[in-house]
Amino acid sequence: MQNNREPLEPELSARTEQQIFLADASETQLLGRVLGQLFVQLSTQTSDVLLLSGDLGSGKTTFVQGLGLGLGILDDIVSPTFTLVCEYAGTLPLYHFDLYRLQPSEVAELAPETYWEGSDYPDGLVAIEWAERLPYLPSAYLKIEFTLDPGDLANSAVLSEPGRVANLQAVGQRPQELLAALGPALESALRSTPDSTPGQ
Repeated sequence: MQNNREPLEPELSARTEQQIFLADASETQLLGRVLGQLFVQLSTQTSDVLLLSGDLGSGKTTFVQGLGLGLGILDDIVSPTFTLVCEYAGTLPLYHFDLYRLQPSEVAELAPETYWEGSDYPDGLVAIEWAERLPYLPSAYLKIEFTLDPGDLANSAVLSEPGRVANLQAVGQRPQELLAALGPALESALRSTPDSTPGQ
């Protein structure tokens, strides 16, 4: 099969980056919901790709659950660790991958590009957990790396749960447009959500 494959390090000039601090799981889910709503509002005739990375428990699946809410998905979203990919029907289709148990050669056998190229599946949103296991990347994507806030980890004895840091990197024109719209949309959502104060 002929694939549109990009090197693992696209041109730096095509990137836009942003860092967002999230106080807890509810704010991680809020980030997903707001971004899901943006994908719907700014939808085009092509699929969008979210590459998600971070340690176990850092918030990837929680984020995707929020994403589902933003896409109007009513089904419960869980990490597809054993099924590898789950498909959900919403305002836009969501294709949720979990590559945790796979090696890059095994990932290639899944042909994930058939989802983001729209060749075999309807255009939608492709969210890939453990995206660092991909052997190749799409030409445009939004990458989000989740890490637990080191300051909160140091005070874990007095906190119910540590905060998170989401590092976002947009590669390609459309992901850059989405990232530019995210800040104002997230601020608007936070104004209607009491006691939420993630920084950017």
